[in-house]
Amino acid sequence: MPHRTELYHDVPSACWPIVYSPDYNITFMGLEKLHPFDAGKWGKVINFLKEEKLIADDLIVQAREATEEDLLVVHTRRYLNKLKWSFVVATITEVPPLFFLPNFFVQRKVLKPLRTQTGGTIMAGKLAIDRGWAINVGGGFHHCSSDKGGGFCAYADITLAIKGNGHERDFMDDQRVYIMDVYNRYIYPGDGFAKRAIKRKIELDGGTEDTEYLQKVQTHVEGALNESRPDIIIYNAGTDILDGDPLGGLAISPQGIVKRDEIVFMAARSRRIPILMVTSGGYQKRTARIIADSILNLHNLRLINKELATRGAENPKVELMIRGSSSDLTK
Repeated sequence: MPHRTELYHDVPSACWPIVYSPDYNITFMGLEKLHPFDAGKWGKVINFLKEEKLIADDLIVQAREATEEDLLVVHTRRYLNKLKWSFVVATITEVPPLFFLPNFFVQRKVLKPLRTQTGGTIMAGKLAIDRGWAINVGGGFHHCSSDKGGGFCAYADITLAIKGNGHERDFMDDQRVYIMDVYNRYIYPGDGFAKRAIKRKIELDGGTEDTEYLQKVQTHVEGALNESRPDIIIYNAGTDILDGDPLGGLAISPQGIVKRDEIVFMAARSRRIPILMVTSGGYQKRTARIIADSILNLHNLRLINKELATRGAENPKVELMIRGSSSDLTK
């Protein structure tokens, strides 16, 4: 039986296929400041886009929270039950003080925002097919698989978006999914088993800068698209490649990140392949501004707009995931 969900809803044609909810942002008595991740960056991205007059509240697609039934499409009930223990969530999010908080509080203040972002990715996947492109201002929880979370990733939103380290494990034996990953060889993926699922590995040295990085992204995106004709590209557009990121270990400039996104969207749009972008990791306060600048650049280049812009791909069997963070470019 097909899974019934309330996550898909009718979207007025006037809306941009940009998905967001104020519930994405995480605030819990200042404890979010104990983690290097900016747990309010998603709202900041939206505010920057509003300031630039690209969008307004009534032009944004509102994400809905994924229910337990939605999550069970991919996750095991055993795993979801483990999230009812605060110490498990503290481990996944790498915020130790959560260990001491009642789980009902952790559910409301931490996991509900992540479930809402997960619902946003699922909705954005449908929008990408319908409109030719979509951006979930959150999501990209690529370190989570069906039965294990980690790295601030509690739900496998990418796997859920495709099925009706993390998602690599879920697609290990699925030949319909092609994964391309550009990453710092000394950081990710530490999971050697999951790494076997990556069809095209682009391993970088620590400190890699714009010129080498962008050349490799350009070459390998084109190569991957020449090898497969996907129904949809899911683009994990992390900003942890930014110079100075405490976890990424690369040295890409803000302009380099904007150009990377341009390269990926240009490749998708020139081939009329729907593309879904999720914002994923990035551990500096300035990443919100960079994400907003990238979206504005895509608009200025007419790589995104409000109108229906593409037709379905010819091959109904393949999805391509491109991960563009220090830990991955997936297709």
